[in-house]
Amino acid sequence: MSQATLKTSPAPLSIGRARHSLAPWARIAGLAACALLTLGPVIWTVSTSLRTPAESFDLPPKIIPTHPTAESYRGVFDQIDVWLLALNSTLVTALIAVGQMVTAGLAGYAFARLDFRFKKSLFALVLATMMVPLQVTIVPVFLVLKSLSLTDTLLGLIIPAFPTAFGTFLMRQYFLGMPKDLGEAAMLDGAGPWRTFRAVYAPLATPGLAIVGVLAFNYHWNEFFRPLILETSGQNYTLPLGLVSLQGNLGTGSISVVLAGVVLSMIPAVAVFLVGQRPLREGITSAGVNR
Repeated sequence: MSQATLKTSPAPLSIGRARHSLAPWARIAGLAACALLTLGPVIWTVSTSLRTPAESFDLPPKIIPTHPTAESYRGVFDQIDVWLLALNSTLVTALIAVGQMVTAGLAGYAFARLDFRFKKSLFALVLATMMVPLQVTIVPVFLVLKSLSLTDTLLGLIIPAFPTAFGTFLMRQYFLGMPKDLGEAAMLDGAGPWRTFRAVYAPLATPGLAIVGVLAFNYHWNEFFRPLILETSGQNYTLPLGLVSLQGNLGTGSISVVLAGVVLSMIPAVAVFLVGQRPLREGITSAGVNR
């Protein structure tokens, strides 16, 4: 009996080792499948932008173009003023990102560290605005901007986007994770609430503010609905609005030219994400450690 037991005992160990060795490969295969699903449309967009208009309708479609060409990108610059549209989008999104960082930082600090009446009720009201669709508020916003003569201007896109409920919530949670001793020590030295925020908490909140700025830039760079409603002059169009004209009358434009414009519009957003990837990672990690 003992010899039989000794002969059969290694079997469970070998099975356990096999399962342990397969686990990393299973995770890698799952991550590769998710990456393929995520990057598949991007790869297809870039591939189609390098085809000729006739080749873009080939059946069955080919991922790698037979005769790659950059003529579609030249067609984008011939049909629309890419530089003006990109300048408008850069100005609007950059100012919105900076404005949201300022408002989210101040509001988040107030809700986290200051004591005032109806604080919980006001914060609940701020969170409730996240559940209101943009389409519901666009008409009153348009009427207010029209009364201020800000319709069909870039300021009409920038100023209403400064308040951010999500950014306020994010920064409040970030400030709550910071030790109170730092602020109390500053107040004992005679610093007021504003100086305590500016000299103590704001420098520590830089990773969290970077998260707000990067997310705001990527969201408003691709924003289409508000510019469509508020802008009527071509000189004030943002890049997403200008790309629509590439479709032509009744969608008769070249699909290769349209997707070439889409690829060009993705470059700044991808660049901002790559530059801000480290602050994003550090901000999320430090917030989790502080909590």
